[in-house]
Amino acid sequence: MKAIVQRVASARVDIAGQTVGAIGAGLLVLLCAERGDADAMADRMLAKLLKLRIFSDEAGKMNRSVQDIGGGLLVVSQFTLAADVSGGNRPSFTQAAAPDEGRRLYDYFVHRARAAHPLVATGEFGADMQVHLVNDGPVTIPLQMA
Repeated sequence: MKAIVQRVASARVDIAGQTVGAIGAGLLVLLCAERGDADAMADRMLAKLLKLRIFSDEAGKMNRSVQDIGGGLLVVSQFTLAADVSGGNRPSFTQAAAPDEGRRLYDYFVHRARAAHPLVATGEFGADMQVHLVNDGPVTIPLQMA
């Protein structure tokens, strides 16, 4: 399971001109399930995200988590994180989970996130989404659970 995590001042997801998910300060999480991923990987990814200390404390050091600041999580499915371009210029997505399994793992992750954190918004799995964000820092961190 892979994720790109961005510390944001705000973020939202629009589908067909309608906002379907939005947060203020918090984390935008672009999430990708890959072949062979399991629920345990999603659990570890969520635990890491909730405790990731990338928000500034009073001294200006990255020492606070999204939980510490009461920030939001905006979780957006993005199978393209599994892209492989080693064989040419057209990406291959063979490492991405099959659509049914990708949706199941995404839904599992979101369900667990909502159980663990009070402010979770989402995009829509498989939809054509426009993601708007104000990256705070910028701070962008790739994560991978194996």
